[in-house]
Amino acid sequence: MVSSVQKLKSAVLALFLLLGFVLPSLAEVTFATGKLTILTTTGEKREFDVEWAISMEQRARGLMQREQLADDAGMLFDFGESRMVTMWMANTPLSLDMLFINETGRIVRVAERTTPFSEAIVGSGEPVRYVLEIRGGRAGELGITAGGRLNLPLAVPNGPQP
Repeated sequence: MVSSVQKLKSAVLALFLLLGFVLPSLAEVTFATGKLTILTTTGEKREFDVEWAISMEQRARGLMQREQLADDAGMLFDFGESRMVTMWMANTPLSLDMLFINETGRIVRVAERTTPFSEAIVGSGEPVRYVLEIRGGRAGELGITAGGRLNLPLAVPNGPQP
C-alpha cells in the first residue's frame, strides 16, 4: 500500500521533472548579465560576471547542460522574496558550489562541489532570496564561506529580461 507521504513525494518529483526537463526545452532561455561582488569574512572582494535567473523558466533552466564555467563566472538565482529554497543538479554536467544568500546579502550556507547529474535535493537550510552558483571548488579557492556577504544593492542586469 502506498502511503500519502510517498504519493506526495512522487507528485513533487513529477513537478521537478516538469520544470527541469519539459519547461526549459520548450523555448530557448536567455539570461540578463551583470556583475556582482562577494565580500569574504576576511574582507577580500571577489567579483563575478553572472547570468541572472529571475523568471521561473530561467531558474528551471539554470546551468543545465553547460560543460564549462569560467573562474569568474556564475549564475545568480533571484527568487524575488525570502523563502526556503531547494536546488538540484539534474542535467548539469559541472560540479558547482551553491552559495545560499539571505535578503540582507549574508551567505548562510555554501554547498561545495555538488555532484553532477545528481537528483539529490540541496536545500538552503533557512529562508534565502538568492543562490549564486559558481564552479565547483571555487568558493574554497577564494575563501568564500558562510558569513561572507553579497554586496547589495545589486546592479540592474544588462540584456534580456524575463
